[in-house]
Amino acid sequence: MSRRLRLQSFLNVDGFIWVPVRTALLAVLLIQVAAAGAEQSEKSTADQAIPTNADQTGHLTQIADPTAAHAAKPDRRTELNLLGQTDTGSGEGQRNENVQFNLIENNALKDLLLRMGTTATIVPEFRPDRNYYGAEFGDRVPAQIHVAAPPVSSLHGSIYEAHNNSVFGARSFFQVGDVQPAHTNDYGFSFGTPLWRGATFSVDGSQQKIRGSVNGNVLVPTLSERVPLATDPATRRIVERFLAAYPVALPNRTDINERMLNTNSPQTINTNNAAGRLDQRLNPRDRLSSSYLFTSQMVDAFELIAGQNPDTTTRAHTARLTWNRSWSAATVTDFSAGFDRLHSLIVPESNAVGPSVSFGAVLDPLGPGSDIPIDRVQNRFHYAGRIQQARGRHTWSVGGELGRRQINGDETSSQRGVIYFRNDFGRDAITNFRMGIPSRFSTGIGYSRRGFRNWESQVFAGDEWHARPNLTINYGLRYQPVTGPAEINRLTKIPYGCDCHNFAPHFGFAYRLPDEWGLLRGAYGLQYGEIFPTTFQQLRFDPPLFHKMEFQAPSLVNPLGGLTAPDLGRGTRVTLFELAPNLSTPYSHQYNFSWEPLSSYRWKLQLGYVGSRSHKILMLWTENRAVPVPGIPQITKTIEERRPDPRYYEVRRVLNGAHAYFDAARISLVTPNWRGLSMEAAYWFSKAIDTGANYTNAAINDDAKQGRAQSQFYVLRDLKGFSSFDQRHAFLMRFTWATPAWRRSRRWLVGAIGRWEFGAITLVKSGTPFDVLSGSDGPGYGNVDGAIGDRPNLLDPAILGRTIGNPDTATQMLPRSAFAFMHPTDARGNLGHNVFRKGGIRNVNASLARTWKVSGEKSLTFRIESINFFNTPQFAAPGNELASSNFGQITNTLNDGRTFQFSLRFRF
Repeated sequence: MSRRLRLQSFLNVDGFIWVPVRTALLAVLLIQVAAAGAEQSEKSTADQAIPTNADQTGHLTQIADPTAAHAAKPDRRTELNLLGQTDTGSGEGQRNENVQFNLIENNALKDLLLRMGTTATIVPEFRPDRNYYGAEFGDRVPAQIHVAAPPVSSLHGSIYEAHNNSVFGARSFFQVGDVQPAHTNDYGFSFGTPLWRGATFSVDGSQQKIRGSVNGNVLVPTLSERVPLATDPATRRIVERFLAAYPVALPNRTDINERMLNTNSPQTINTNNAAGRLDQRLNPRDRLSSSYLFTSQMVDAFELIAGQNPDTTTRAHTARLTWNRSWSAATVTDFSAGFDRLHSLIVPESNAVGPSVSFGAVLDPLGPGSDIPIDRVQNRFHYAGRIQQARGRHTWSVGGELGRRQINGDETSSQRGVIYFRNDFGRDAITNFRMGIPSRFSTGIGYSRRGFRNWESQVFAGDEWHARPNLTINYGLRYQPVTGPAEINRLTKIPYGCDCHNFAPHFGFAYRLPDEWGLLRGAYGLQYGEIFPTTFQQLRFDPPLFHKMEFQAPSLVNPLGGLTAPDLGRGTRVTLFELAPNLSTPYSHQYNFSWEPLSSYRWKLQLGYVGSRSHKILMLWTENRAVPVPGIPQITKTIEERRPDPRYYEVRRVLNGAHAYFDAARISLVTPNWRGLSMEAAYWFSKAIDTGANYTNAAINDDAKQGRAQSQFYVLRDLKGFSSFDQRHAFLMRFTWATPAWRRSRRWLVGAIGRWEFGAITLVKSGTPFDVLSGSDGPGYGNVDGAIGDRPNLLDPAILGRTIGNPDTATQMLPRSAFAFMHPTDARGNLGHNVFRKGGIRNVNASLARTWKVSGEKSLTFRIESINFFNTPQFAAPGNELASSNFGQITNTLNDGRTFQFSLRFRF
């Protein structure tokens, strides 16, 4: 027998021994593809040579038709930071892409919270093996590593195509001129089938190709401001280069702001999803399941200003292998292994001017942020086991997980340089820019490639006890230690060790009241967050291998003042990053209570409360700020001279500094089906406050800026206020109505309008808070301590708490005359944190669909979906810097104009 025939015979054997071996080989192959299929060019940091020089778990079921084009794809938007995805079923409108954020960290989640706010969510039962940190706000609970039982029992599948075209779109609120050509094609397939005896296989794939046109408002120089005032030839050339990055077109929305230009730029987004799953029933008791998921996205970002936004490539691999065994009718075990890999590459666009250039809020900044470029690879190996046993009135669950996380890559902290032009030196920011006189220059020099490793683990035990026929009690305990991370080449030392005191108890009950009073539920759980990898890896920017420096009132041509790489050494003054040696994991006490009156088959009512108290939230404090010193002028040029510790510029200290509080009352009503009408409605009243940071805070970049106090003293008192995602009122309603079939009618018109399903989702929410800032740290504006975040003094308390949500009245509702700049020696202004609100949300999404039976189980569904059906704008916050000419003016929307999407899905 030939080798080929022997191999074919081996693969076709259906014995007890060979089937699991064959399935295991295929499963291992999937795991290997995930681990080795990532780009070969991504080498581990451990293998890099060191240079020798310094060169929403909601309760409302989603009525949105599952035949929608996006329904078959995994929702990984916040997990992987993906663009081009909209949760229309929750009432979300299509985001305005001109509100840019870097596709890294948990920025997609933060953007979603700032744009849409929270969804007060009552978790009916906390399970011991799951982490519900953030679930009270509607966050998705992380998926389990164990692969669930296979859904495939027979040959089935589907294919779909969805198309969105600007021909059917409406202009956004501020858009000048016609809607620019743009389109989206979204297509894919799913297929599942039994294979050999006891085996099933399924595969899914999809592609989304967005050829968009992003419309937005940018603040650009006026015609008279496009001529440099610098007399030095070298300085003049740099100013000319910066001015050339702005569009040639002059401002065309001078009715709002003398510098506002409404313009368009193309943006290309390509997203790919592929998934495969293989399940093998080895015998009546044993099942082996494996799965693999690949997601990639490439974003060629829009550039309203040359080089404004970076381009992003994201690739993610997820593989799982699970062995499930039923030892008896009462005892089941699961053992799983998993591998996750995420590669994020974010690079400046080729036309970027080089450094990042900031003008306060007078002009739009140049270049991407100071943290670009980023090349980060995250690997996570994790293993889990679980035993579940039913014994009498108890159902026990015991298990554990072990994970190893690897973070490799090169990241940036001002290596490209950051130049700040401000209202300073007795002149406004634009005049200083035209003269080539910056207020500040930041830069970083050195080697920043690192590789970090740490272990994660948990063990848990829980019980569901049916104490009485009308009373069920669940309780449990999870122990969740996290080891301190280590740099693989010992280039960076992490000061904190194991956080080994993380015990998370939980308790809950469900009690059916006598007579017809319904059901009472209550739950409490202690939930732990995480110390984000991006938090501790900031220490890569510390000496001796890296030097981050600040220069006040520098020369634009020679901002380093003649400093060169050989000059860097042990005594070089730097900005220092520090982690508290006792840094520990943030945690939250979550609790809820609900009452469900006895419902009929026509309706279901729930009234409830949910709350949380969160502590040890990560926060970055900016210390070693300049202070008033007798005999030294309080001006920008003397900032470094007035810092208490002359060894450093700023000292950026990460610690468990913040607390947060959330309370919400919620009522929901569901009518499953009444004469073809199904409806779900919910209203919640909530309040979220914190002392400068919330549960998403990683104490980096924008987190640090948004949570920066006016002074280094009394930080928590200065920043206590409403959370950035706080919304007082929210109402969500979904309904679908199916027209009757009218099967006996012979009239073609009556038959044509039958079997159509109309659906609509309405979301109404109050606005989220925003700050009012001075807009400059210079004398006459701020406290001249070298840090941003100063707030002015309030002169008119009557305006506190106002909602600024109408462009026509915004400047009247937020008048300049209600504020005054602080004096240079004042520590802070008296205006509170987050005391105003932007406009709310009023959005309606609608759909119309019909399904035709082709034959047998084959069907064809046609669907039309409109996002933002009434083309209602959701306005962004107004200009919030008092020193800027656009203060109080609303110049942007957070949502896009009305769009229509058409889709076809064939099922078989």
